[in-house]
Amino acid sequence: EQKIDFPQVDNNVGFDQIQALKFLSEDHLLAYGEDSFQFGKLYLPTNTKPSYPLIVFIHGGCWLNSFDMSHTNPFLTGLVQEGIAVWSLEYRRTGDIGGGWPGTYQDIKAGIDYVGSLDRYDIDTENFLIAGHSAGGHLALLAGTETPSARGVIAIAPITNIITYSQGTNTCQEATSQFMGSNYDDNELGYHQANPAEKAPHSNTVIFHGSLDEIVPIEQSRLPGATTKLEEGAGHFDWIHPGTSGFKRIVTKALGLLE
Repeated sequence: EQKIDFPQVDNNVGFDQIQALKFLSEDHLLAYGEDSFQFGKLYLPTNTKPSYPLIVFIHGGCWLNSFDMSHTNPFLTGLVQEGIAVWSLEYRRTGDIGGGWPGTYQDIKAGIDYVGSLDRYDIDTENFLIAGHSAGGHLALLAGTETPSARGVIAIAPITNIITYSQGTNTCQEATSQFMGSNYDDNELGYHQANPAEKAPHSNTVIFHGSLDEIVPIEQSRLPGATTKLEEGAGHFDWIHPGTSGFKRIVTKALGLLE
């Protein structure tokens, strides 16, 4: 397939800029469960030798089923062109039967468990990390607490404290109670279970956050036990545009964590 050259862009990228980018199709579409949303797309690099290091990627979108993985296609293309295989998970979201907490998170864990089956595609299944953007970053942080075999977790503009996040007033913050099935006062135990801020993160956890992020406020970028890397002037979507400096920082960190 033809290599895609992504345009270099300045910081504070808009969602529409991401959606306008070209991308490569996945190499394999694989089901990790029985439900129609329990599948992943596997992307294999052509510019490196097997056995490929792997990123398990979890897309964002406020946990809502109105957002699927498609907006991250250019980002996944950028990663695979850097020589990293990608296993991008779709999952049941708020609005899907069985979606929301805890079903969404159970899907993510099942999708990560499926990594062991990817060795037939020349994946080095011992050499993977978990990454996620926005609400996917929240799920990646949680999964990392239970996946010590991963090389690390890269949480991109993640929701680190779901309790304080749920008390905000933007549309994504207001979607938190839909994801959780109630507000915090009516389900304190559930919120504590779903809260990365109350768990010990994976020992190699890196958070990337932009100073101009209006969807996930910058106070969400702090997590005890994690390393935070800020990008001045970056918004919420810079990281998933392969033409930004933020994207390059993610690739450098990912290649450093993978062997």
